[in-house]
Amino acid sequence: MKPAEIAQTDLLKLDGVTKRFGGVCALEDVSFRVRRGHILSVIGPNGAGKTTLFNCITGIAAPDTGSVLFGDAQTCLNRLSPFNIAARGISRTFQTIRLFRHMSAIENVLVGAHTQLGAGLWGILTRARWVRIEEERAIGRAMRLLEFFGLEDKAHETAQNLPYGHQRRLEIARALASDPKLLLLDEPAAGMNPKEKEDLLALIRAIRSRGVTIVLIEHDMKFTMPLSDRVVVLDHGRKIADGTPEEVQRDGRVIEAYLGQREETAA
Repeated sequence: MKPAEIAQTDLLKLDGVTKRFGGVCALEDVSFRVRRGHILSVIGPNGAGKTTLFNCITGIAAPDTGSVLFGDAQTCLNRLSPFNIAARGISRTFQTIRLFRHMSAIENVLVGAHTQLGAGLWGILTRARWVRIEEERAIGRAMRLLEFFGLEDKAHETAQNLPYGHQRRLEIARALASDPKLLLLDEPAAGMNPKEKEDLLALIRAIRSRGVTIVLIEHDMKFTMPLSDRVVVLDHGRKIADGTPEEVQRDGRVIEAYLGQREETAA
């Protein structure tokens, strides 16, 4: 397949995804596609279902109806475990930072590489030569990731002692350690100052340039709109818009969802 054709293929496809928690419908009949090599943003007011959507993609929650399809073969992920989904090439970060706080930065990144390591229990116990070689390669790759994120001098610092912005970067570095095809970022810029957001914007673009497709949740429109190829908008669990950033910003339903007033009044 030619590069231009690859860019036009769907890496992720959601068809009619619905998820209920008791009497609450967190997602209702949500469908959209993510093109390979694109950056797609999922936006919407608080409680719109954005994080539930990520949970359905990554196996933390299974859709009640509908399907999540991934990869060249469009494999259905609905009933797969989070580990199996990660092994197929999907990685994520979380809205609240979830680092191993008492481990070093490089140890956190190495944890993220677990799907890339072949050593089983017997190999670990016997310390076979190939296991040692695999570990050395993993450490080398972890250091290169830390360098990519500007954290090489923090490699052996405990994660909880890093500044907030560095912890955010470290969590993304850990997610990339599994060599994903698709990276899901849940509010990566939350709590960052303007300079940190500017640096993160450049990093996300650099990650995409490495061939990684990205879906992100973000509330900061100044951050999201220049970054995105397409934007999906959720409101009360339903998709109300799907288009380019320019199209979404002009959509009356989106204006009403965010501002709580009708298009004529908002205008």
